[in-house]
Amino acid sequence: MIIVVGSVVAKPDTFGEIQRLGLEHTRRSRGEPGCISHDIHVDCENPMKLTFIEKWSDAATLAAHFKVKESIAFVVRARELSASPPTIEIFEASAAKIG
Repeated sequence: MIIVVGSVVAKPDTFGEIQRLGLEHTRRSRGEPGCISHDIHVDCENPMKLTFIEKWSDAATLAAHFKVKESIAFVVRARELSASPPTIEIFEASAAKIG
């Protein structure tokens, strides 16, 4: 499984648009092949920061996601609206049951 953690910090006047675009991106991404989950969260300590947590079945499906026209457009627009450059981290993980 591949886990992606990305974040964007909005400006006060762009938060609403970034949140709307992020929700559209998240909802669309959930329907892509290989998407296990795709969520967006508001940071409790910095309410201008939106964090995306995604789980993908494998690197190939994530690579395909990054090539989707709408995904590219979302990243471009988020960069334009953000207070600082968005961040992204990608991890390879395996599920484990505890207990």
